[in-house]
Amino acid sequence: MRHTMIGTLDATSRTEGRWKPRDVWCALAGVVSLALVVWAASTVALPVSSDLGLVAVLPYPFWVGVLLLNVAFIVALRGDAAGPARRPVMLWLVVVLVLVLFGTAAFVTDVPRGEVAFRHLGIADALSRTEGIDPDIDAYFNWPGFFALLATVLKATGLDPVTVALWAPVLNMGLWLAALSVLTGYLTRDSRRRWLVLWIFCLGNWQDQDYLSPQAFGFFLYLVVIALVLGPLAARTPKFLGFGRADLTAWWLGRSPAEHRPGHRVSALAVTLLLITVICASHQLTPFLVLITVTALTLSGRVWPSRLPLITAVVLALWLVFPASAYLAGNPPLAEGGLLAAIDANVVDRVSGTAGHVLVVQVRVLLTLVLWALATAGAVRDWRRGRLDIRVVLLAVTPLLLFPVQLYGGEMLIRVSLFALPFIALQACSVLLPADGSTRPSSRAAGGLVLTCLLLAGMTVTGRFGNAQYDVFTDNEITAVAAVKRLAPPGSMIISASTPTPWRSEAYLEHRYRTIDFMCKSDLSTATCGPLVYEDARDNPAGAVVLLTRSSEASLVLRGVSSEGSFDELEAWLSAQDGVELVFSNVDARVYRVTP
Repeated sequence: MRHTMIGTLDATSRTEGRWKPRDVWCALAGVVSLALVVWAASTVALPVSSDLGLVAVLPYPFWVGVLLLNVAFIVALRGDAAGPARRPVMLWLVVVLVLVLFGTAAFVTDVPRGEVAFRHLGIADALSRTEGIDPDIDAYFNWPGFFALLATVLKATGLDPVTVALWAPVLNMGLWLAALSVLTGYLTRDSRRRWLVLWIFCLGNWQDQDYLSPQAFGFFLYLVVIALVLGPLAARTPKFLGFGRADLTAWWLGRSPAEHRPGHRVSALAVTLLLITVICASHQLTPFLVLITVTALTLSGRVWPSRLPLITAVVLALWLVFPASAYLAGNPPLAEGGLLAAIDANVVDRVSGTAGHVLVVQVRVLLTLVLWALATAGAVRDWRRGRLDIRVVLLAVTPLLLFPVQLYGGEMLIRVSLFALPFIALQACSVLLPADGSTRPSSRAAGGLVLTCLLLAGMTVTGRFGNAQYDVFTDNEITAVAAVKRLAPPGSMIISASTPTPWRSEAYLEHRYRTIDFMCKSDLSTATCGPLVYEDARDNPAGAVVLLTRSSEASLVLRGVSSEGSFDELEAWLSAQDGVELVFSNVDARVYRVTP
């Protein structure tokens, strides 16, 4: 009898360890999907001419690849996703999805998207060349943690900075998913739900904050901190008896650590405090989100070290008062805010510009609302079944508390939605999967899930790459920037039309960088703006170089700041003034030297 049972178990183990034909087909579907996407993206011609971005110019094989990939994932999800043989298939499909959604731009061009990545490389380069950190330079030098780490890594490894910036979205998303995978392990044991959370998190990630930035680094550390708080630092809470003072005291004091190994708790606490310190030294916003989420989880009785919020607040306050005091003196944290002001800056002001650009913004808003609606339906479903996890709800809604506090340059809603997204995705899975986590989705449910994933994928590609007309640069623009580096002497002013310019990756501290839309306060009429720019350029002791690129001018038109032809009139006026000389030109850029 015993030998029979052992033989049966061995046979079952061997069966579970084998790949089934379905697994092979799903893995091959991932290979075909990736090949289709890479080929389709590589055929896109630059510059992107549509104000809808890449979604308007990607050929149909790209979407065939997206469809095939989502079908393969749902088919694999219907199998035994927890089986040891299934995990490599599921992991492979997630890796392909990351490459499809976050590596598309790298298949289109070998130039990093957006101006900010170039600027961050310049800050890291500046830190590697200076002996100390001067917080009076600009805000970035008040939070130098990420840039110091980036400078160290680049110098130690010898990696090409531009290549690192190009593939940073893929790398950062991989780090985010690794942390999220560990985190969700403390929130659910349903393997299908954990895989689907990773999938929905990728499909809903339109915020485009995964480029080479302190925000991407801070968000990764935030997920790690939350994983530590929900795991080794979690508390077992007794049953809540009432709202009386004695009841609350007994409930609070009755907590016990979920981790019964004191050494593990101490190690986890030390790592958590170290990460919180690094976050405070690297980014302005993320420490506040850490503070409010950790406080909410602690007050709910789910965190064992009850003084963790206090310690976090002290570390944050010390950093603001001392290392970041130069920035804080001129930018009080509560100087701007309010619900109406936040709505105007984050929603109303962004829904402007060309018809295509407005549509892209509307798609981003709609995608966020769809995910939140799915999460709400999932929360209601869990509540009716008595399975609602208050930790997930708190982690999803607490970031909203920061929305009316600080405008954050009109990007607070973007950051809030990003920090809530992992837990919105987790809660949405409650309505996207069967009520019984051990039950495979029916054919009808699987079909609905495929359609949902396709809808989210289409909206994410639209929202994420909707600015491709001005944040995907051409080789001609990069050549023009290189010419500016040669032509601009130290101390000169470098002026661009607007911020989408691939500059400042080198000589960050050697020049004064200005944009025409900022200098003219968005009034780009020739009569008003022309003299302002001209006089500022002539007054600079070392002179100025004016760089006008296709992408920077396109951004003004898309955002409704300027109209077709009006900026050409301004350029014509500037080029006709005394001391202004055209020194470089190609199809996508012109460079003018202004003598002092």
